[in-house]
Amino acid sequence: MNSTTHPDVSFETKGDIAVVTLCRPAKRNALSDPIIAALRTIFETLPENIKAAVIAGEGEHFCAGLDLSELSERDAGQGMRHSRMWHAALEHIQFGSVPVVAALHGAVVGGGLELAAACHIRVADETTFFALPEGSRGIFVGGGGSVRIPKLIGAARMADMMLTGRVYDAAAGERVGLAQYLVPPGKSLDHAVALAEKIAGNAPLTNYALVHVLPRISEQPADHGYLTESLISGITQSAPEAKERVRAFLQGRAEKVQRG
Repeated sequence: MNSTTHPDVSFETKGDIAVVTLCRPAKRNALSDPIIAALRTIFETLPENIKAAVIAGEGEHFCAGLDLSELSERDAGQGMRHSRMWHAALEHIQFGSVPVVAALHGAVVGGGLELAAACHIRVADETTFFALPEGSRGIFVGGGGSVRIPKLIGAARMADMMLTGRVYDAAAGERVGLAQYLVPPGKSLDHAVALAEKIAGNAPLTNYALVHVLPRISEQPADHGYLTESLISGITQSAPEAKERVRAFLQGRAEKVQRG
C-alpha cells in the first residue's frame, strides 16, 4: 500500500510496518509547515494493523531542519503559536499509537534533530552529523528540542551545541546519546526497518507502555514511579498474549536471550 499526504512526504506500508519518508532532497529535506502538518496527519491516522513505524529521509540527508527561506517575520504571539503547532505534531510521533524508529544519515540539524528526538529509537549511519545552529542565527529551538534533547544528552551538551555551533559526527553522536545504533553508510534504513519488525513482534500492550508510560515514570518522584510501575506491570502481565508468551518460555517454545 502506498499513499501520499503531501508531495514532500511519502507513506508506505510493509506488512505491519509503516515507512514515512521526507522527500525533499533538493532542500536537504528541510521542514515546512505543510510537511509538519502532513506528519501529524500520518501519525494521527495510522492504520490499525500498523505496529511500528520508521521515519527516513530521501537523498543525502535525513533533515537539515526548518526551511528558513519559508520563515516569515512573526510577532511574539504568532511565533508562539507556530512553535505550539510543531509541538502538537511531534507529540503524535512520541506519544502515538506505535514505537517509531528514525533512520538517520547526513544532516540531522536543527528541526531535523528535534524530529529525530521525538522518535523512540535512532539509527545513525556513519555519514550522519548532528547540529543545532539556532544559536548562531539569533533564534531558539521551537519544536520541542529544549525538552527532548537534554533528556538524551544533558542540558550542558545541548547548550554547548547552541552556543558554539558544535557539530557531532556519527560516532560522537552515538557515544553521547543522540543515537542508539551506529551502522555503515547507507545501512540506517535497513537497520531501522529490521528493528521496527522486531518491535512489531512484541506484545502491543507492552509497546504501548514503553511509549506512553516509561517516559512519564522517568518524570515522577521515585515513590510515584514505583506505584505507576506496579500498576502497568499488573496490567500488561494480565493480558492473554502475555500469559501465552510466558507459558511458551516456560515450556521451552520461546527463544532464550543470547549474548549480542
